[in-house]
Amino acid sequence: MAVSIMMLRVLENDFGFKVDEKVDVTLGHSLGEFAALIAAGILDYGDALRIIRRRGEAMMKCTLEAREAENGAEFGMMALIVEPDRLKSLIETIEEFLGYTPFPAAGSDFDEDSHMPAIQQVLIANINSKNQIVLSGNIDRIQSLLTHLRQFGGHDPRAVRLNSDSPFHSPIMMPAKTVMANLMSKTKLNFPGITKCIMNVTGQPAENADDVKDLLTRQCTETVRWWDSIKYADQKLKVRRWVGVGPGKVGRNLVGKEVGMKGRDSVKGGGVWGITNPHEVDDFLRQLEETDYIRE
Repeated sequence: MAVSIMMLRVLENDFGFKVDEKVDVTLGHSLGEFAALIAAGILDYGDALRIIRRRGEAMMKCTLEAREAENGAEFGMMALIVEPDRLKSLIETIEEFLGYTPFPAAGSDFDEDSHMPAIQQVLIANINSKNQIVLSGNIDRIQSLLTHLRQFGGHDPRAVRLNSDSPFHSPIMMPAKTVMANLMSKTKLNFPGITKCIMNVTGQPAENADDVKDLLTRQCTETVRWWDSIKYADQKLKVRRWVGVGPGKVGRNLVGKEVGMKGRDSVKGGGVWGITNPHEVDDFLRQLEETDYIRE
């Protein structure tokens, strides 16, 4: 988060990039949502640093307590990749096996029951694209779910274990959600900011300051609706120029796959760019200027 905001400030201070003039909406994946809220002028940088440190400490404690409670069981996250036309059926099969809806409908509350059956300590943590979701929870239980999907569910997704030993965005993080609720109740937000921010839990822009606080808190235990967020910006807001600012290119690649530079290259004024190091700034600003003339 800090590096992303540092890079944005360099763009603003050294290259004259103005968020209020160039940016219609911000969004960020999981922890990146904090950077998006800062960029939108809604959350102060200092407050964000304080919150995410406490959030991280609380999440670490949740993981350690879960391991202890289950005799050293392994926790983490696993991506499932399927053909796009199989994603809806895959999610429905997971719901049926777990016996509850892994992610709530947008705008509804998620009922985290700390005493839910053990197999239900698995959640769809991310819906990242039209063919990728991420499961979070006890690794053995995720493997049991995969076995069920392959033997009885008619699905054979490619499974990739993520480099994480914590079950983020799952019911196991309920104590961290309580910490976040307390932190957000003491945090002053600047709403409206200088631009809109699309929130992870709903895939839509926040409506007011209380909405931001609630959705940031719920993000600890609920699904990151990244695909819905991208679709909202692309289809509802008609965003045609996208730029990822910060380390790594996973977010940019997910956006590029969805909105496309395949099929979007021919649309005047479109583009998906990423700034991960200083050498990419000049090229980005040049292409941004070239596409300015069609911006409504």
